[in-house]
Amino acid sequence: MERTLPYSWYTDPEILRREQERIFRPSWQYAGHLGQLPEPGTFFAARAGHVPVVVTRAKDGELRAFLNVCRHRGFPLAEGQGRRETLQCPYHAWTYGLDGSLRAAPRSDEEPEFDACEHGLVPVAVGTWGPFVFVNAGAHPEPLADALGSMPAQVAELGLDVDALVPFTRWEAELDANWKIVCENFLECYHCQVAHPALAEVLDVSAEAYALSTEGRLSSQRGPIRESGRDKMRLDGELPRSQFHFLWPNLTVNIFPGRPNVSIGPVVPVAPGRTYRFLDYFFGHDVDQGWIDELMAFDDQVGREDRALVEGVHRGVAAGVLEHGVLMGRSERLIGHFQQLTAAALAD
Repeated sequence: MERTLPYSWYTDPEILRREQERIFRPSWQYAGHLGQLPEPGTFFAARAGHVPVVVTRAKDGELRAFLNVCRHRGFPLAEGQGRRETLQCPYHAWTYGLDGSLRAAPRSDEEPEFDACEHGLVPVAVGTWGPFVFVNAGAHPEPLADALGSMPAQVAELGLDVDALVPFTRWEAELDANWKIVCENFLECYHCQVAHPALAEVLDVSAEAYALSTEGRLSSQRGPIRESGRDKMRLDGELPRSQFHFLWPNLTVNIFPGRPNVSIGPVVPVAPGRTYRFLDYFFGHDVDQGWIDELMAFDDQVGREDRALVEGVHRGVAAGVLEHGVLMGRSERLIGHFQQLTAAALAD
């Protein structure tokens, strides 16, 4: 049988350092959405892995992204989101335009060789898929469309127009588990019949019906509706089935059957045994509140069940009593794909 990654990789700080450098920094990371930048003069702070970034829309309306780090002494400039014409460092009041240019540096006139043009914010790559905003802090990023692969086409084939979605809310959490454990839990529904009974009543998660596929860095799962599941939730609507996508290394995309909906967000390592997650939820503009409330409650239940699972796995892995686990070749092949990509990225 296929072995998992060594369990030491889930607890070793040096492995996490290499992951940040080799996996997260050169990859496209979901940062937020265009609803956070509704007009010129708006910004929001985000992270690309452990790299702080700020996404802006300046007076010219152009979408930009920069390292969220003051060029003077490295203090973060922005928190949250908002509207303002400039970003000012709270440490020494260096002030930048939303186009990244340095507007003011107190006492810089006393420095004869000071050139403001050389001390603007450092830009990072930014791109969009529909309303979804991505950033890349790597030196030579590939085009975002290449990184996304066939995911946009698969979503469109389902009948979901992402450009017509309206942002609803953001869910955030920190989990006591390594980020890879969180990703691996997302990548299989082998556990669904046991650990997610409500989900298994709605979607057919049997090995024969629940479809798995990989393409490049993209892993996809498709679950058909159980006929009996229609008695559990209101699943009639434009979307005939579910799609769950994972873009390596850490992006999750969830689409449930029924009315237009999607939740999208990254899995972000904080420490070897700590992971930050957020999901931005979107719905069609005419989806009624009752349907939204029902889906949100359902998804919250699944999320609470998953928290218990991943934190339990991390406790077992971190105990140090086993060197590795094993994978069920058919049901957990998406985990195998994830682990192959991860091991290749970390190989010397």
